[in-house]
Amino acid sequence: MDLPEGNEAVSISEKFWNASISELKAGYVYEEHDHSGLYVCMVCGEAFEKGVIHKQDNAYYEAEKYAVMHVAQVHGTMFKWLLGLDKKLTGLTDLQKGLLNAFQQSLSDGEAAKELGIGSTSTVRNHRFTLREKVKQAKLFLAVMELAEEKPAGSSPFVSVPRSASMVDERFAITEKENDEILKAYFKQGPHGPLSEFPKKQKRKAAILRQLIKRFETGREYSEKEVNQILSEAFSDYVTLRRYMIDYGLLEREEDGSYYWVKL
Repeated sequence: MDLPEGNEAVSISEKFWNASISELKAGYVYEEHDHSGLYVCMVCGEAFEKGVIHKQDNAYYEAEKYAVMHVAQVHGTMFKWLLGLDKKLTGLTDLQKGLLNAFQQSLSDGEAAKELGIGSTSTVRNHRFTLREKVKQAKLFLAVMELAEEKPAGSSPFVSVPRSASMVDERFAITEKENDEILKAYFKQGPHGPLSEFPKKQKRKAAILRQLIKRFETGREYSEKEVNQILSEAFSDYVTLRRYMIDYGLLEREEDGSYYWVKL
């Protein structure tokens, strides 16, 4: 990976591995720093301060748009960059990378077979099936790993699980008593007050996020600014809260981040 040397390299690497799927696809993350925001490229670590206007070819761009342009112009598409990572990181063989590249170009099975010189279209179909199975296996592996890192859940009765939650696993299986204890520990001024800190344990995160989602109205569309405002009233690092609410399936958003809504 094209990362800076020294301690900064570790920092950028952590940003990369802690990023959500949507952030990996975009190639940059947003971070709060001393009352200002930075859009940080996950490939090289270059940062663009929110509110600063950047000029290129007689045109002016706000920071996030410029970060998008930086990733595309300096590093190419994130699809190409991620696909170019070492097999030790992606787990993909050269043939699988070639197939994914062909699929991304919308080549038919026959065209992909000819492009890669691997024989019949049935061979490509078999590989396509294998890759889809790999996606399913990856999802299950993530769930199993997270469960393995958590302690067994308490006994019932359980806190009700939002039907919208896409990551329905042990982190939601907590009793009413456990839920109340978590909320009291982290919302010291009451459930509608600020959050003292955002915990690392998944079960505690889930309890907190379920409480925070109550601050949003079902059926209403929110701009990113509105989402940030609501979450910032709960915690200074509202970007992290927003990301987890999306990852946990509590909030949904448009691909371009133009608006958000409570996921039903």
